[in-house]
Amino acid sequence: MVKTLTTLEPLITRLLEIRRIQSAAAVLSWDQETYMPAGGGAARAEQIATLEGLAHQRLVSAELETLLTEWVDPVTGQAADSWDEPSRSLLRETWRDFSRAKKLPSDFVIRLSRECSLAQQAWVTAREESRFSKFLPSLKTILGLKRDEARYLGYRNSPYDALLDTYEPGSTIAQLAPLFTQLRERLVPLLRRVQGSTVTIDDRCLHQSFDQSKQVEFGRLVLTAMGYDFERGRLDLSAHPFTTSFHPTDVRVTTRVFENDLPSCLFSCIHEGGHGLYDQGLDPRYYGSPLGESVSLGFHESQSRLWENCVGRSRAFWHCFYPLLQHTFPQQLADVPLERFYAAINRAAPSLIRVEADELTYNLHIMLRVEIEQALIEGRAEPDDLPGLWNEKMQSYLGIVPERDAEGVLQDVHWSMGAFGYFPTYTLGNLYSVQFFEQAALELPELEEEMRAGHLLPLRRWLEQKIHRWGRMFTPDHLARRVTGSGVNPEPFLRYLETKYGELYRL
Repeated sequence: MVKTLTTLEPLITRLLEIRRIQSAAAVLSWDQETYMPAGGGAARAEQIATLEGLAHQRLVSAELETLLTEWVDPVTGQAADSWDEPSRSLLRETWRDFSRAKKLPSDFVIRLSRECSLAQQAWVTAREESRFSKFLPSLKTILGLKRDEARYLGYRNSPYDALLDTYEPGSTIAQLAPLFTQLRERLVPLLRRVQGSTVTIDDRCLHQSFDQSKQVEFGRLVLTAMGYDFERGRLDLSAHPFTTSFHPTDVRVTTRVFENDLPSCLFSCIHEGGHGLYDQGLDPRYYGSPLGESVSLGFHESQSRLWENCVGRSRAFWHCFYPLLQHTFPQQLADVPLERFYAAINRAAPSLIRVEADELTYNLHIMLRVEIEQALIEGRAEPDDLPGLWNEKMQSYLGIVPERDAEGVLQDVHWSMGAFGYFPTYTLGNLYSVQFFEQAALELPELEEEMRAGHLLPLRRWLEQKIHRWGRMFTPDHLARRVTGSGVNPEPFLRYLETKYGELYRL
């Protein structure tokens, strides 16, 4: 007889309790980044750390271990074939989570959570003042803890692999290095050809005075068209745009807005909306278990980059939405033709800020961050070295150097959160995004016409059916092959960029 999820009810009940505790901690973290008064930081760090500690203790409890070892081979981490596929997947992924968590002492988890919460607050202050020295003590503390975490988790080659595996299960830096090399070998020459082109794209139309509240409202309009459900979500402001989910019925996105930079708010809304759609598309029946979670951060990033770039920077999308944008900002855009606007939002040029980088240079931003954080974790670099190391790599990769820490080493929130190993998933997301979009176009022959008409829901439904609803039922590689017939492949992404920029710059 085939055993089903019903048999796992005692385990699922315990997992649900753990997830509810984690969701409560996530609510506190979201509030910290959006509405919490500055004076609440120290108390908030203790609150979050307490909840994270409780969740960890329950995950590694003897009761949960007893249940798991009844059904999972502790050597292979696999369940017997007598289970149905959802049950085998749930047991496999729960065993993975349990095994990793078991290696981390609870007091370490509590301290790491507390220090990350405090470090995020220190980062906000340091970024506002553009003073790396104000963040340096916190960064030293976080780095020491992340090196400890890598030692606790264990690794074969690089301690960085232990942290990367948190976000992209099964990946190692050795596996990703050839992908980065292939990208670098094609992207750097393409950028040089663009820079040598006789075509000059003027993007001054994007940097006029745009009412900030109207920018946010237009972002809401686009999010609604994408299928982001405001009955189950919110749009707020934060220092660094992010998405957080407490349940598929409560998924929140943030953006940031600048009066003289129209793309910043617009594309961060679309980008975070892609993340939000993934979380709203997870099957709520499986909330609390791995089947109710995203398969990997690379997949998650693929959704945001697909919407931001394959959709949001396409002609088809703006055929419908540009007249609406012109109506919102008639004084600024009424005399700007669609083609000029399209070229402006796709202009390629080295820039300082990763989240506002064009598609061509974006992965170069990621590569320098990966190299730096790998060196930090492996002990080949120290936090005091960061401003100089950052500027050196910016000059090497992009030919520009930031004048202020806020535009350089302080621009990303990730290290304050302890998210070492996260950055490679951005490049994986870029590669997956084009693979998935091309597959969607094959299976939805009317996709471009639908986008030209402003009908974005067919694409959202396709992504939900192909990717979102499966949670962690499959491994990342297995799911990619189910969707596209191939694992991660840089060729479609490179072909897409070469075609797009070849046309824009007449290469």
